[in-house]
Amino acid sequence: MGLSNIGIPGLIIILVITLIIFGPKKLPEIGAAFGKTLSEFKKSTREIMDDSEKETVTVAAKKDEETNKTTT
Repeated sequence: MGLSNIGIPGLIIILVITLIIFGPKKLPEIGAAFGKTLSEFKKSTREIMDDSEKETVTVAAKKDEETNKTTT
């Protein structure tokens, strides 16, 4: 069971509970903080994926170079 199973009614209930706990004045601050956190998470994930792809290309290039050395 994951987040994809929550649905619209579940999201509405979560929003109402959040509104009750934090109040309407604090909600924009919480939303902004959540947005920044999500943005940073996406940025970090993208950087990790880019680094992983670069490393894969480098390893493949070294392997090809070694293969060429042994066959010649």
